[in-house]
Amino acid sequence: MAITREAFEALVARLEPQARQRPRAYRLRVALLALLGYGYLAAVLLVLLALVLASLVSALWLKALAVKLILPLGAFLWLVLRALWVRLEAPEGIALGRRESPELFAVIDRLRRALRAPRFHRVLLTDDFNAAVVQVPRLGLFGWHRNYLLLGLSLLKCTTPAQLEAILAHEFGHLAGGHARFGNWIYRLRVAWARLQAALDRPGQRGAFLFRPFFRWYAPYFAAYSFPLARANEYEADAVSARLTSPRTVAEALTGTSVIGRYLGERYWPDVHRQADEQPQPAFAPYARLGAGLRGAIDEAAARAWLDGALAARTTADDTHPCLADRLQAVSEAPRFDPPTEGEGADRLLGAARERLIAELDARWANRIRDDWQERYRRVQEGRARLAALEAEAQTGELSLDDAFERARLDEAYGAGAEAALAQFRALRTRAPDSALMCHALGTRLLARDDAEGTALVERAMQLDEDAIAPGAEALRDFHWRRGDRAAANHWHARLCERQALLEAARAERAGIRNNDKFLRHDLAPQAVADLRAALAGAGARRAYLVRKRVKHLPERPLYTLGFRVTPWWRLRRAAEAAAVQQRILETVALPETTLVFCVEGNNARFERKFRWMRGARVL
Repeated sequence: MAITREAFEALVARLEPQARQRPRAYRLRVALLALLGYGYLAAVLLVLLALVLASLVSALWLKALAVKLILPLGAFLWLVLRALWVRLEAPEGIALGRRESPELFAVIDRLRRALRAPRFHRVLLTDDFNAAVVQVPRLGLFGWHRNYLLLGLSLLKCTTPAQLEAILAHEFGHLAGGHARFGNWIYRLRVAWARLQAALDRPGQRGAFLFRPFFRWYAPYFAAYSFPLARANEYEADAVSARLTSPRTVAEALTGTSVIGRYLGERYWPDVHRQADEQPQPAFAPYARLGAGLRGAIDEAAARAWLDGALAARTTADDTHPCLADRLQAVSEAPRFDPPTEGEGADRLLGAARERLIAELDARWANRIRDDWQERYRRVQEGRARLAALEAEAQTGELSLDDAFERARLDEAYGAGAEAALAQFRALRTRAPDSALMCHALGTRLLARDDAEGTALVERAMQLDEDAIAPGAEALRDFHWRRGDRAAANHWHARLCERQALLEAARAERAGIRNNDKFLRHDLAPQAVADLRAALAGAGARRAYLVRKRVKHLPERPLYTLGFRVTPWWRLRRAAEAAAVQQRILETVALPETTLVFCVEGNNARFERKFRWMRGARVL
């Protein structure tokens, strides 16, 4: 059984003081737990191999019977080995070369030698605001890695060369040799076990059943048990970076990535994509413009607000990376926001290849986003036209509640903006105080602005309509999480998970019918039955039965089952004809909400025998 979120956090909280107080004992237990995974794999494979070898030896006595045993055992062993072969695709990016970017590779080589890190097989330029070291094992769990260094152009353009060097020193620290080797091995093994679990859970993995139950427990348990070591590895990587550059430079890199990351996500890229509202084609070079005038683009008030938000975050068990405040405290530095001036970004380390690489990433961006860009342009133009029509209608009289809601939503997206629309949502809430839709719409918008007034509205919407429970719980969870109220956030997260589990169970229960299902009489009025009878006859059905399936989850939402026949007793059944009638029923017949439609002939004839004796079930 997989470890729950609560158990994960409790285990991490219990182990963190142990890791600090008795580090050698803790590391020994982590090492033994790491070997348990390999031990389980080895034990299963050895048993299977022993069976195959025993079958081979028995061929001397059992002859043909032994051959019949060897073939299936060998085939099964091969399936098991294939299930364990976790193949990972190499990361994508533009390959960088030493000749064109000698300064960049000089920095990489200097850091690698200082840390005794392995060489990189490829250095790739990506479009991310990130730098990362990725190891792709050629032998699956058994290693022989190819090492990739990923450098995001956004990161290069928004950091100085010194800040980039501090970031790279942190990443290289995860590969460092010497005393950090054990922690880095565990750091990589956490990733390996998680990848194996994901691979085993994929459908069609024959032979995986021998490993799936164990690794569903083991992989998350190992992640929790080794969590303090993985977090210590992050602090160690920061210390390595401070030693190779300086604590001040590390503080600049940490602060800059926090603030600029928020700027890119909340201002720069939304402004780029907003141009699709006016232009039918992407005629913009975002990477060429990125970084130009960065100091002016991020005003002091916005920088302070984003930095305060980052400093207010707390270290949790959701991420092995500590929060910004703890990382700065570990290197004994205050936050320092010092973005590069014009032309001083780390992208100049790309050398002669710089302009070509920027142009290539801009071209890739344009090709990738073109379809979405055109779709947004079309949607915006249609939305504006509809908003204009509603505005004109509002001039002649009061809009209906539905039209007024649509007008507010369109005004928010394509018109006067969120502030003007918020006033409309407030008016709609006053106009319909017991509407779940209006309570939810106003409440979630207030919560998104960190206005606590929205909590009561969202909770009221959840009381009025069960369909508002999941989105409402999600909005409340995120609101409390941003405010640092972890207890309230955990409460609403548990409520969200509970609701999602119920909806998933109800969906699975309604996905089909089984032999042991129980059925009830339908509750349709006589006139509705008469209308249904005429429509079914017109669709080509010769006989039809309507019942309700007895369901355990959400029983207040009925699930109807319509079984039909098309073949007379004297003629052979034709599957194509039954399929055609089924399609016509689905397309042309007004059925009760949530109705399963199937032919009660052939393998499903047993259901006709059930329905035939239910009073009122036959409607045709």
